[in-house]
Amino acid sequence: VRPRGVQSWWLVLLLLQLIGVPPGTGLEHISYVPRLSSVTLAGKLTQSTFTLEQPLGLFDDLNISNSDPIWLVVAHSNAIQNFTVPQKTKDIPAPANFSQKGYYFTLRANQKLYRRGGQASKQLPVLRVGNDTHCSWTKVGCNHPLQGSGPYRVKFLVMSKEGPVAETEWSKETRLQQAQVLQAVTGPQSAGTVVIIAILSVLLAILLAAVLIMLTQAYCRNVPVSIPEEPLSMGRYSTHHMGDPSVVGGS
Repeated sequence: VRPRGVQSWWLVLLLLQLIGVPPGTGLEHISYVPRLSSVTLAGKLTQSTFTLEQPLGLFDDLNISNSDPIWLVVAHSNAIQNFTVPQKTKDIPAPANFSQKGYYFTLRANQKLYRRGGQASKQLPVLRVGNDTHCSWTKVGCNHPLQGSGPYRVKFLVMSKEGPVAETEWSKETRLQQAQVLQAVTGPQSAGTVVIIAILSVLLAILLAAVLIMLTQAYCRNVPVSIPEEPLSMGRYSTHHMGDPSVVGGS
């Protein structure tokens, strides 16, 4: 009679074979939390993008090839509990699935790009999420601009041809900038505010009056002035028969 522990082990192996999972495989957990870049950058956090630090040297010790993609998973903060690691490449969601699934994959890289001190890592100083405005958001891996302020959380996931290999922890929440909307001030105004508004109104009226006077003067200078014409000199006119005395009284 076999010990009960040995029987349980054989039952586990049999179950793994029945569901098609090779014994000994699993998703390796990397104790790393992605974070925003500490480098002083313009636009490190905008209304549609945010910038992460590179995970340099993080994947050097993994038993993966340079052809195995390293993805960045972008998710809504409230959707990470429903995140399911895809087992095949065809199951990787595109940004177009973001509203439905609550997460998508982007910024595909490889082990070489994230090596510490390598020339390739210098060519990729930061990871700007949502920076590509030209790719189609239905394409897997498209780094499409983010819609909404979030909050968002991200993590790195290493895939191979056989399936997922390793993953990091989820980052902390990241909120994007929001556009400032000017709103009318309601409620009673203070005495100082009323005085300032009155002064500004008077200055505006004076400015408008000055502009109106300048326009009027400029118009008057350009209007042509009518000068009365010189009166015509009319000569005395008389008919020839009335002015000739030889004609008067003749027969």
